[in-house]
Amino acid sequence: QVQLVESGGGLVQPGGSLRLSCAASGTSFRIYSMGWYRQTPGKERELVATITSGGSANYADSVKDRFTISRDNTKITSYLQMNSLKLEDTAVYYCNAVVARTTGGYFEVWGQGTLVTVSS
Repeated sequence: QVQLVESGGGLVQPGGSLRLSCAASGTSFRIYSMGWYRQTPGKERELVATITSGGSANYADSVKDRFTISRDNTKITSYLQMNSLKLEDTAVYYCNAVVARTTGGYFEVWGQGTLVTVSS
C-alpha cells in the first residue's frame, strides 16, 4: 500500500551538511506524520525527528538546533536537513511514516535506510 524510499546519504566531514529525502509512494493512503530515525550497531533505533501533517516538528535533544525536518505540500515527501554534523551522527537513517488506514486506525511504514557517515 505504501512504500518509503530514502536518499541523500553519504560521506560528509564533521561540521558539514547533508539533506536526506524520503519519498512515499503507493495508493489509497493518507500520511498523518513522517519521521526520521537512526540506528548504529549495538544500539536501538532512535528517534531523530518527526513532523505531523500540520507541520508540527519534534526533535531529539541530540539533534535539535542542527537538524530540520520538513515535508512538501503533498505530504508524501519528507526531508531531513542535517547541519553541523558530528561523528556521532554516523548511522543508518530510516524514514518512517504513520499512515491512516482507510478502515480506521494507523500503521507504520519504514524505509530501507540510507547510510550517513560523518568522518574526516
